[in-house]
Amino acid sequence: MSKDNQAAANPELTDKSLQNRFRGFAAGMASGITKLAVGHPFDTVKIRMQTTSKSDGRFKGPLDCFLKTVRQEGPRALYKGATPPLVGWMFMDSIMLGTLHNARMIQQQWNGDKPLSIFQHGLAGLAGGITVSFVATPVEQIKTRLQVQYDAKSKTYSGPIDCIRKVVRNNGIFGLWQGLTPTMLFRSWFFVFWSSYEVFTTQLKKTSLTDGSVTFIAGGLSATAFWIGAFPSDMVKNRYMTQPDVSPKKFPTPTSVARYVYQTEGLKGFYRGFLPSFLRAFPTNASAVFMFEFVMKLLSTNKVDNEPL
Repeated sequence: MSKDNQAAANPELTDKSLQNRFRGFAAGMASGITKLAVGHPFDTVKIRMQTTSKSDGRFKGPLDCFLKTVRQEGPRALYKGATPPLVGWMFMDSIMLGTLHNARMIQQQWNGDKPLSIFQHGLAGLAGGITVSFVATPVEQIKTRLQVQYDAKSKTYSGPIDCIRKVVRNNGIFGLWQGLTPTMLFRSWFFVFWSSYEVFTTQLKKTSLTDGSVTFIAGGLSATAFWIGAFPSDMVKNRYMTQPDVSPKKFPTPTSVARYVYQTEGLKGFYRGFLPSFLRAFPTNASAVFMFEFVMKLLSTNKVDNEPL
């Protein structure tokens, strides 16, 4: 396929209508809901593993964490802290994927008839990741604090609103954004996600798979590549966010978290809790990307987009 034909196959990037500019945000909301429903139990196990150390003796591993959580707190405990991301991820994915779509459109205008390069798809992902960090930080702060409440003794917050109130009381309004820097570092890895997604999509389209299968598999593979690189920054972010509100703080900066983990557990400490994240990555993100692409096609005004998934 020539470059001109490739560009023609993506009219959504040259359509300047208001509907086209906003459909990425609508599709992102659907993606966020899907991500929560599929991935939150895995996320709870991941967070609990990341915010404890081997010396704590609380969990022997991800499976032990899962079993103890269900046995001691019931299956609903796997969805602890789900309310903030239920609301937050709809807006977070809306902002991130809406920004991604519009960043692609802007770059396509610069390119003229030339299709976007893999690097440009990565830049669009980076733009989405950095932009959404300002919304993601308070959402993830509340979510992770609720997720590490193991029992009545460790229960500091009665719910999301109580958690917000206490965080603001103890740290000021900007306390909700403590951890912004590691959040931005973590989400900058969406450069890898969306550049690799383009690679996987291009290669899978050469097979006999349907468009829906291509989207699903490419989304899952891209998420796997993303988490392999992004996991250490996610672990530092979560441990920094969930430390008690005491003065002086055990970890005054994200760098102090990284230094402590390296000194006490070595490099492998940065991948504590990686297995549930790895297991979560493919089905959660494959489903979320599939939903994003499906809604994008559903809302498309271009006939070329209205092909069945």
